[in-house]
Amino acid sequence: MSCVMTSGCFDILTAAHCEILRKCMELALEHRLTVVVALNTDDSIRRLKGDSRPIVPYEQRETILKSLAYVDCVVPLDDDEPTDVIRRLKPTIYVKGGGYTRETMPEWDAVESGGGRVVLLESFDGLSTTQIVEKCRA
Repeated sequence: MSCVMTSGCFDILTAAHCEILRKCMELALEHRLTVVVALNTDDSIRRLKGDSRPIVPYEQRETILKSLAYVDCVVPLDDDEPTDVIRRLKPTIYVKGGGYTRETMPEWDAVESGGGRVVLLESFDGLSTTQIVEKCRA
């Protein structure tokens, strides 16, 4: 399957998430590909973010993402990083939001070894899900 892919928790959808997904769709239309989101499962998020997360259960996050015009397909991501899913799907383009580098993305080599390329977006000003949760708890 050739696609534009991104991955993440998408626990409380933010404007930054929407911008990443919009860019995925823009690239998909340009290259006549589909957009696939590898969505972290609840167990994966708990390992990454702690026992108080996710805020929104997997099934609801999946439903929200599938309802967006920017998303063609959602696949579960039960690992802590998406390398195995990337090796299986071999995306043509893999998109991540700001703040990542080759050194902080273990999946980068898997994208390139499958013939794809990584597109890093600039940071998006605004609150992250973690910042929103912390603000609500305060």
